[in-house]
Amino acid sequence: MVSGKHRNTYALIDRNAIFNNIKNQMNLLEHDTEVYAVVKADGYGHGALEVATIAREAGVQGFCVALIDEALELRQAGFKEPILIMGLVEAKYAKLLLDQRISVAVGYLKWLEEAEFYLKREKSFSENRKLDIHLAIDTGMGRVGFRTSAELAEVESYLTHSTSFNCQGVFTHFATADSKDTKQFHQQVEKFQKLVEGMTVKPTYIHSANSATSLWHQKYQKRIVRLGIAMYGLNPSGRELDLPIKLKPAMSVETTLVQVKQMSAGETVSYGATYKAKEGEWIGTLPIGYADGWRRSLQGQTVLVEGERCEIVGRICMDQCMIRLNKEVPIGTKVVLIGKDQNDEISAQEIAEYLDTINYEIVCGFTQRLPRVYC
Repeated sequence: MVSGKHRNTYALIDRNAIFNNIKNQMNLLEHDTEVYAVVKADGYGHGALEVATIAREAGVQGFCVALIDEALELRQAGFKEPILIMGLVEAKYAKLLLDQRISVAVGYLKWLEEAEFYLKREKSFSENRKLDIHLAIDTGMGRVGFRTSAELAEVESYLTHSTSFNCQGVFTHFATADSKDTKQFHQQVEKFQKLVEGMTVKPTYIHSANSATSLWHQKYQKRIVRLGIAMYGLNPSGRELDLPIKLKPAMSVETTLVQVKQMSAGETVSYGATYKAKEGEWIGTLPIGYADGWRRSLQGQTVLVEGERCEIVGRICMDQCMIRLNKEVPIGTKVVLIGKDQNDEISAQEIAEYLDTINYEIVCGFTQRLPRVYC
């Protein structure tokens, strides 16, 4: 997708905020805990390569992604740190993973069998080189991973006789680490501990901590913390739990007014003519719409103009939206959609609540047409 570089609309990314968020979280961790920065989904919409650079400067030991292409992007950019793909990858790419020194999650035995076939089919394969794997344990997410001790025993037996894999780690993911109700969290902890204790050989890395776990359940951080949404300055729980440390949102979204017009009574705004102006109202047009990730259902939400709230009126278009101004202001005036302006602030969390979703989806939802500008 083409980036709108010649349009004064952008997502502003605060490098220092990301750096300090990482450092502040590291201060909570035990000294031997490694931190892997989660930069999947283009760094949660903040720019994967730029975020990875900041995270490396802050002292992280590795990176987590969801797709093999995300891992390759890091390798091609020169990142030599460990990379773990948390999602499942087709077994036919096992040789590519091996060549690029990329670790991968494994959730079922047949994957190992298929991957070994592809590895041994390659003439260049050497038994001295092994593919690093992390066994995924499904303790309650219902997503991917081994679920029983019998399944783990079977995969351990297979790995004992295989020369193709290095079982580097075992991990799980908590479904409710960001919730006040900790019942399921502790059930998952207990199941994970029981399954790991039953393994004949314990891998080097036993990990279960995402951002929420490291913030509110620090004794379960294990060897690796997979630092995701908190690194970007957002509360994993929304507003359910108070943060134990200060986090600063790294993303703000700004644009400018491209047209300002005074309306007559009864004149309509946007598709469907859902909004009718009152006599003398000032309507401003913003060059951002749902093709940029500024969702159509945000009609009625407010933005900030000179520190004052102005409502989005009429339906949001693909490329533009309109706001009702409190007074006439010049074309070119800055408008803040997410971020601070004078004494007011609109957060990604506020936008998420308006849309009945989570802050993750908001920052991940801005498309590549919206340039990321780093400061």
